[in-house]
Amino acid sequence: MEITSQIVKELRLKTGAGMMECKKALVEADGNEEKAIEVLRKHGLSKVEKRADRVAKEGVVEAYIHTGAKLGVLLELNSETDFVAKTDEFKRLARDISLHIAASNPLTVSREEIPAGVIEKEKEIYRAQVEGEGKPKPPDIVEKIINGKLDKYFSENCLLEQLFVKDSTKTIGALIAEAAAKFGENLILRRFSRFKVGE
Repeated sequence: MEITSQIVKELRLKTGAGMMECKKALVEADGNEEKAIEVLRKHGLSKVEKRADRVAKEGVVEAYIHTGAKLGVLLELNSETDFVAKTDEFKRLARDISLHIAASNPLTVSREEIPAGVIEKEKEIYRAQVEGEGKPKPPDIVEKIINGKLDKYFSENCLLEQLFVKDSTKTIGALIAEAAAKFGENLILRRFSRFKVGE
């Protein structure tokens, strides 16, 4: 298939990637636009990792109040530049994450923010559950089961590890990484607060 400048331009508009990157991706994908987007995303995500040490000081504070005004979320999402922070797409991302927080009630942004005491308490509970199952298990198997249960705990309670309510094929962390690849900037979900009347 011939890669025309029009096809390249359309891909550039959809992805925000450079003209040459779009052309290379289309060549690699034999002109298939969907495959070319995947190629760009793969290359883009690796670039995001290289940018992880760059400072993200711009951004937005998103306020979401659920219908009935009984539940609200405040969240800070940062980008490297004000230019990105002012785009509708960036604001939509902040809004989607706020909606997710309202629905999923995470405890923290990441697993690193869970206090060590809470993790130890969870491990004790899991150990008691495993040992209470009757049949004794070797210590390494017990540890694997405990670690598996702990990973499940993190995926339920840490925002970046939760499955996105609008698309359960990706985590919030993956959603942010995809957006970062598209914008070509480091994005950081700094903090959030969820308020519910009576809590």
